[in-house]
Amino acid sequence: MVLKVQIDNYCFSYCSEGDSNHPTILFLHGFMGNRFEFKQAIAVLSKQFHCVAIDLLGHGQTSAIDQRTDQDVFYTIQSSAYFVIKFLDLLRVDCCFLVGYSMGGRLALYLTIHFPQYFHRVVLESASAGLSSAEVRSDRLAKDLQIATKLETGDFRLFLENWYQQSIFANLRSHPHFAQMLEQRLNNSPAQLSRSLRNLSTGMQPSLWEKLSENEIPLLLIAGELDPKFVQINRQMQKLCKFSQLEVIPSCGHNIHFESPNLFIEKIKTFFVL
Repeated sequence: MVLKVQIDNYCFSYCSEGDSNHPTILFLHGFMGNRFEFKQAIAVLSKQFHCVAIDLLGHGQTSAIDQRTDQDVFYTIQSSAYFVIKFLDLLRVDCCFLVGYSMGGRLALYLTIHFPQYFHRVVLESASAGLSSAEVRSDRLAKDLQIATKLETGDFRLFLENWYQQSIFANLRSHPHFAQMLEQRLNNSPAQLSRSLRNLSTGMQPSLWEKLSENEIPLLLIAGELDPKFVQINRQMQKLCKFSQLEVIPSCGHNIHFESPNLFIEKIKTFFVL
């Protein structure tokens, strides 16, 4: 069932499962995902928690009510965080658990650092603290702008097939339900995804590395063994953040909650019930 709530000029779509009297977990999907990203995990966790998953701006069925004000500024990480906090306020969720994957993980870390009063504990799956160098951010943004143009002008299915040829998704491609996941991605709008990528790119995001030492919210950092880049990134994050712990999941790449859902659920339950 699709639920909707209006925040300023936007209509946000989300789903809610479990008893609302139980502790709430908010799930933030990755790039090209939607509110169904964590469907398998939510089916299990909703027995103990109130699970809420949102379509972030540019994804799923979240959209602008008045297209004339559908401006790029609303797609930045700062504005995305603002919308998430307004969403929690509208749902009257004073404090909750938070789970973010990849792009949603970067947003989750931004929320944790800038709005710590809203979160008990946070799980970051295959996430980063951004890019510390302005030069590296500029290079990354240039690459993402090229990708955004391909999204707008090319065949969307072909784009997806090429996207998942990246080495970090090698294990994911052999998953028996990979084809179904690909079909779900096709429910997004290429134009809106392009706008999201242009403005929520790691190249656009302010670095959060220097803020990690200030964080006091317990973090569970999860990375896949077959995703060495993010294993290294998360090891660096763990060293800087004393309230964090790292789990490297065996035989998994970038998308752990899809490749190994049972182990992913186990890690979350253990971390959230401590």
